[in-house]
Amino acid sequence: MKKIVLFLVAVSIMISPAAAQHPAEPTASGMKKEYSLNDLYRIALSGAERIKLSEEDLFIAETGKRKAASVLFPVISAFGSYTEFSESKSAPTGASIQPDRSASWGVRLDQSLYLSGREFTAFGIAKDTIVKRRFDLETVQEEYLLLVATRYYDVLKTKKALDIAVSNVGRLTKHRDASQVRLRVGEVTKTAVLRAEAELSSAQSEKIKTENDLKLAKLVLARTAGIGEHYELRESPDDTGYPELQQSDTMPGSLLERALVERPEIQASELQRKIAEDEVKYARGAYWPRLSLEGVYARKEDRPSSDFLNRESIYGGLKLSFPFFEGGLRVAEVREAEARLRQAELIHEDLKKTIAIEVQNAYLDLKTQQGVIASLEEQLVFAKDNYHAVSKQFEHGLVNSIDVMDANTLLVRAERELYNAQYNYRLALLRLRRADGTL
Repeated sequence: MKKIVLFLVAVSIMISPAAAQHPAEPTASGMKKEYSLNDLYRIALSGAERIKLSEEDLFIAETGKRKAASVLFPVISAFGSYTEFSESKSAPTGASIQPDRSASWGVRLDQSLYLSGREFTAFGIAKDTIVKRRFDLETVQEEYLLLVATRYYDVLKTKKALDIAVSNVGRLTKHRDASQVRLRVGEVTKTAVLRAEAELSSAQSEKIKTENDLKLAKLVLARTAGIGEHYELRESPDDTGYPELQQSDTMPGSLLERALVERPEIQASELQRKIAEDEVKYARGAYWPRLSLEGVYARKEDRPSSDFLNRESIYGGLKLSFPFFEGGLRVAEVREAEARLRQAELIHEDLKKTIAIEVQNAYLDLKTQQGVIASLEEQLVFAKDNYHAVSKQFEHGLVNSIDVMDANTLLVRAERELYNAQYNYRLALLRLRRADGTL
């Protein structure tokens, strides 16, 4: 019985790591987990490390607001001390000058403020920083969603390429078999069979390569989206696109206008410019005097005590300080803040120009894919008709094997280019939505 238990424990230990490495194995029903593009979006947004890092930046900004707010409140602190002397000393009159031991304690309240309202400026900067970090997080999320979509369509394109490679192997196998039959009856030479064998071998190699490319593409998508390695993809419905793009051959101005309003990078840049302006105010606030308030409750106990000992004190104080010379520190801080403001303005203007180029590029890419698809659809129809016609002619001895190979190559190229263009068009739509801030 003990041997059976040990055997079961050993088997469970061997199985557990494998289960941990493949969390998305086929379910009990034998079906693999299936994901749509929206499913991948949702999973990536909730678990991607890059997004988590940006969320931590937002949390740090929120903590910075609490730190800035703490300066607006008074600081309450307690203090205490205990001193034991080597001996007590008394005056000739008998009054105690130095006791054997002395203890004191108390509570104090301190509040320090710049008369320029510098603390309130810092609090406003902290609040704006939180909003900016939210826009930064949105930028990271959009970029990551576009990356997920790119990986998603890479898998679909490779999967379609594998289907084309399988069909190509099937066609070339039939052609090879037909060539062998015609060779036996003396209608073709050995060269035709060898050519067919060579083309078939090349197609099989391409099929194997495409299978490995598909495995790699699925692994990359799994890593990007944060899912298990064993899954299938469900094609999402086509995007309805932009109706306004169908009405004109030139880029609508509304795309750029929308991008300059909706893009989170633009909104974050505008906030950064406002923060830079406030930082200049904050630096200039150091030229104003500093006002400090304090309130103290103190108590003292001596042993032996003196008749003149003041055991309890309560007092308040008001202090105004103004440093006249700091070695040029305040001047340097103000100039540094002004330089950062100029940088923020330059970055904002550069970003607007960059976004304009991104929108134009995404629009032209979309229009290019539209035109390419229309042309490739016609090309695929011609390639299919041509292949079928040449195949029939080969069966009747009207054309040679090279003509069949050329027709097949044209068909394979047309199929690959059309399906690639179709998926590139879907991705171009997403890139345009990312460019104009509507992703």
